[in-house]
Amino acid sequence: MEGVVVEAEVVSGNRLGRKLGFPTANMSISGHTEIENGVYRSTITVDGVEYQAMSNAGVRPSVDGTGRWLETHIFDFHGDLYGKVLRVQLLEKIRNERKFSSVAELRAQLEHDMEYCKEKVK
Repeated sequence: MEGVVVEAEVVSGNRLGRKLGFPTANMSISGHTEIENGVYRSTITVDGVEYQAMSNAGVRPSVDGTGRWLETHIFDFHGDLYGKVLRVQLLEKIRNERKFSSVAELRAQLEHDMEYCKEKVK
């Protein structure tokens, strides 16, 4: 569902996003049944500053498929977010969550998703 806001604490994940060049702020969304699984163009507020981002809501079928998480990659941000409570607004669902056959295929899709998100804010 677009326009949904999630405020939650950032927790440690398995760090696959970092290895792929797409580090993420991971938040549990197990209680947010109004959020459809998928990839979203989003914004995230860190220490009062709003950044453009992309978020994946769901069960991460290409990784482990357990729990429901909101993983948000923040454009042009570098810093430690573990333990911070952040605000993510889902602006536009851009595709459904799906399982990829390889890490390379997942990375290529993430690059495409990021290009789309950045183009929308120009």
